Amino acid sequence: MQKLHLALGVADITATVADYTKRLGQEPDLVISGTYALWRTSQLNVSVRKTESEAGKLRHLGWETDDAESFTSEIDCNGILWERFSARHQAQEIHEAWPDVLYEPNA
Repeated sequence: MQKLHLALGVADITATVADYTKRLGQEPDLVISGTYALWRTSQLNVSVRKTESEAGKLRHLGWETDDAESFTSEIDCNGILWERFSARHQAQEIHEAWPDVLYEPNA
């Protein structure tokens, strides 16, 4: 299975969680208070991260795919960063950024 990954910079995690929960029709899979949130729907993988310099901007795009053997990234012809990863790779990245957060992706 392959899901489009959309990573956005936001100014307010709490407001974004409330808004995007309605827009995506489900609660986030993970919320790190004031810092980060992640939704994994059947079609999308959406992450938001608080950042002053990138608030309201696309941080990167990518694909969450079951068959990714490693985390990879590349820049497209428009200068947009694209990542390719599995749910397990994303969980590892979350653990590296926030070691105290216990997150294991659901299938």
